[in-house]
Amino acid sequence: MRLELTDRGAAFRILNLGIDTSTPSGRLIYSIIASVAQMERELLIERTNSGLAASRARGRKGGRKREFSPNAVRTAQERYDQGELSVAEIARLAGVSRQTPS
Repeated sequence: MRLELTDRGAAFRILNLGIDTSTPSGRLIYSIIASVAQMERELLIERTNSGLAASRARGRKGGRKREFSPNAVRTAQERYDQGELSVAEIARLAGVSRQTPS
């Protein structure tokens, strides 16, 4: 059985603001602050999504630019499959780190 913190008598006190969640007025203030914080977060998400949509409408794509072209990936895979070079050697020749995603 799960016990709520309030059932155990726990309360949240902000000493320098005089907020105490063990009182009705303290719970009200805490609820208002939590609601404002939630609204701010939702507005931030909404603004971010609308900015991304506007960028897409202008033809911009998000994300990191690829360091490897599809042709370079094919060439590297062929060299690796033939056993000519190790992964580290192929990465060094391509000028990327060994962990670079394809």
